[in-house]
Amino acid sequence: MRKMNNNSVEKSQNFKKSILNLIKYCKSYLPFIICALLLSIAGAVLTILGPNYLGDITNHIATNIFTGIDLNFVLNIGLILILFYSLSTIFNLAQGFIMASVSQKISKKLRKEITDKINKLELKYFDKTTYGNVLSTIINDVDTIGQTTNSSVVTLFSAITLLVGSTIMMFVTNWIMALVAIGASIIGFSVMALIMAKSQKFFIEQQNSLADLNGHVEEIYTGHDIVKVYNGAKQTENQFNVINKNLYKSAWKSQFYSGLMGPLMGFIGNFGYVAVCVSGALLVAKGIIEIGTIVSFMIYIRLFTQPLSQLAQVFTNLQSTAAASERVFKLLEQNELESEENKTDFLPPENVNGNIQFKNVKFGYDENKIVIKNLSFDVKSGQKVAIVGPTGAGRTTIVNILMKFYNICDGDILIDGKSIKNLKRENIHSLFGMVLQDTWLFEGSVKDNLVYNNNASMEKVEEACQACGIDFFIKTLPNGYDTILDDNTSISSGQKQLFTIARAMIQNAPMLILDEATSSVDTRTEIIIQKAMDSLTKNRTSFVIAHRLSTIKNADLILVLKDGDIVEQGNHEELLKLNGAYAELYNSQFID
Repeated sequence: MRKMNNNSVEKSQNFKKSILNLIKYCKSYLPFIICALLLSIAGAVLTILGPNYLGDITNHIATNIFTGIDLNFVLNIGLILILFYSLSTIFNLAQGFIMASVSQKISKKLRKEITDKINKLELKYFDKTTYGNVLSTIINDVDTIGQTTNSSVVTLFSAITLLVGSTIMMFVTNWIMALVAIGASIIGFSVMALIMAKSQKFFIEQQNSLADLNGHVEEIYTGHDIVKVYNGAKQTENQFNVINKNLYKSAWKSQFYSGLMGPLMGFIGNFGYVAVCVSGALLVAKGIIEIGTIVSFMIYIRLFTQPLSQLAQVFTNLQSTAAASERVFKLLEQNELESEENKTDFLPPENVNGNIQFKNVKFGYDENKIVIKNLSFDVKSGQKVAIVGPTGAGRTTIVNILMKFYNICDGDILIDGKSIKNLKRENIHSLFGMVLQDTWLFEGSVKDNLVYNNNASMEKVEEACQACGIDFFIKTLPNGYDTILDDNTSISSGQKQLFTIARAMIQNAPMLILDEATSSVDTRTEIIIQKAMDSLTKNRTSFVIAHRLSTIKNADLILVLKDGDIVEQGNHEELLKLNGAYAELYNSQFID
C-alpha cells in the first residue's frame, strides 16, 4: 500500500514538474496568452449574463400574456442579448487566433531548440538512445504540446470562469435551486478526480510505447535488406506485435478513461436538469419563485455542467502533455558538449602541416570501462598511417577522439604542436576529409551531394569524379550532375561509396581519414580507388582503417592495435619480418 502511495506521489510530482517546466518555457509568450485568457474570460462572462435576461423575458411574458406584452421591453432585452452573444463570439474568435499563433510559435521554437540541442549533445547520448525515440520526441511530443497549448489552456480558464460565474449567478437568483443543482453535480467532480488519478500512468505509458514503436520501425526499415536476407521477418513481426500490443493497451486504457468523461458529464447534466425542474416546480407552486427563474436555471445548469466536461477533457489533454513535456525537457536537459568559448587557438586549414602526436592518451566511452589505456605515437607530416587490428581493438575509437567527437579522459593529442583541447571542434573538423564505411547521401542533386557545404567549381567536381571513376556513371544518369538522388534513383552500395570518396576529394582538406573506404566496392573498382587515394593522400597526413591489409601495404606507418594498445608499429616489410601480430593478420587473408 505504501509503495502504491509513493508511486502516486511520484507521478503527481512528475506531472507538476512537467507542467511547470512548460509554463516556464512559455513565459516569453505570457503577454499574448494573458490577452487570450482575458478575451476568453470576457466571452464567458457575457455568456453567463445572458440567462438572467432570458428569465426576465419569460417572467414578463408569463405575467402579461393575458393583459398585453410590452414588445419594446422584449425587443430591448433581445438587442442586449444579441450584443452580449456577438461580443462573446468575437472575443472567442480573437483568443482562438492568438492561441493558434502562439501554439505554433511554441512548437516551432521547441523543434528548433531540440535540433540545436541534438547538435550539441555528446555522442554517447545516441549510443544509448534510438533514432526513432528522438524522432518521436521532435514530432509526436512537440505536436501534443502544441495542440494542448492551442486549445486546452484557454479552455481551462474559460471553463473555470463559466463554472464560477454560473455558480454565483445561481446563488444570486435562488439559493435553494443553486444547492440542488450543485449537489447533483458534485458527483461529477468526485468521479472526474478519481479517473484523473487512475489514468495518468496510462498516458505516460502511451507516449513511451509510441516512442518505442517509432524506434523499432525506423530500425527495421533501415535494415530491411538484412531482415529479408536472414528471414527475420517473423521475428521482427513478433517484436512489432509486442510493442504494438503495449501501445494498444496503454492507448486503449487512457482513451477509455478519457472517454468516460463525456457520457458521465452528460448524465450529470441531465440529472441536474431533472433536479432543477422538480425543485423549481415545487418552488413555483409555493409562490417562492417565478417560472422565468426555472428557465434561467435550465441554462445555468448547462453552463455549470458544460465546464465539467471541458475540464475533464482539458485535464486529459494535460496528462498527455505532461508525459510529452517530460520527454521533451528530458532531452533538452541532457548534458551538452563542453563550451568552447575559451578555446583561443586556431589552425587555418591552408597552413596545416599535419604533424600529429598522441601522448599517453586514456579514453573510455564509459568512464568505468576504459578502452584505450595508454596510447602514444607520432605521425609526421604527409605520412600515410594505417590502423589495423582485430574487431574491438580500438581502431575507430582513435579516429573518434582525434576528431574530438569524444573527449579523452587523460593525456593529450597535438596537431602541429597545438593541443586539441584548445582547438574548437569545428576547426578540427575542417582539417580532415572523411570517408566512412557507412555512406550518407541526402535527397538532392548529385552535385549538391558532392559539394556538400563546399563552394567547389564544376571543373573541380568533375575532376574528382574522374579520379575515382564515378564520372562515367554520373553522365549515364538522366540529368547527369543535376539528377536528383531519391528513393527512385537506383544506386549500388559501391557507387554510393564512390560518391562519398569524391566528396572527400572535393573538400581538399589537409588531412584525411579513411575508415573502410573501399569495403563496398569490387576488386577492380578498389584498384581504381586505390590509385585515386594514392594521389589524394600525396603530401597529406592520412589515417586509413582497413580490414583488407593488401590495401595498406604502401602505408608509411602501420599501427597494430590490440585491446586499445599498440602492440606493433612499422611499415609493411618491417612488420612481416617480426612475424608477430601483423604477420598473423596479413597471412590469415590467404589461408583457405
